[in-house]
Amino acid sequence: MATGARRGTIIVGVDGSAASVEALRQAQRLALPLGVSVEAWGCWDFPAGFAAYDAMGVDGLAHTVADGLHNAMAGAFGSQQPRNVHTKLVHGAPRPTLIEASKHAFLLVVGRRGHGGFRELLLGSVTTACVAHAYCPVLVVPAPGPTMNPQPRPAHASAAVPKSRIPEGA
Repeated sequence: MATGARRGTIIVGVDGSAASVEALRQAQRLALPLGVSVEAWGCWDFPAGFAAYDAMGVDGLAHTVADGLHNAMAGAFGSQQPRNVHTKLVHGAPRPTLIEASKHAFLLVVGRRGHGGFRELLLGSVTTACVAHAYCPVLVVPAPGPTMNPQPRPAHASAAVPKSRIPEGA
């Protein structure tokens, strides 16, 4: 388990995908009963061939990720952002940045982007790297699908036995 000042923090890698928005929701659901905070991390880095982008300005790259982070928060929580959820814009490639952050996190939460068919069985490169190299537990959250229940039942409710299976007199 991670140690240090950020022991009570769940870090969520946010890239604006539906899976990362769902990862934010799930992280918040876990954080509430645990009494921990959530940090939504938007990572950005200079693209390959940065010289071609230099004319656009560096601020444009960070601004794009900041907008995506803001939109993901709005998508996950609407106008009622939870008090224990904070955003953090981080300069660095997502894979090494999130892995390094996991050294000081209680839990790392990342989304899994499914593309249908065989590709749906595969994890993205950031997710795969985090699962393989993180220093804390990693929760991988799929994008919500048509059959996914957005409000999962509490653990005790899912373990309930239907009345038809309870023997009479028990």
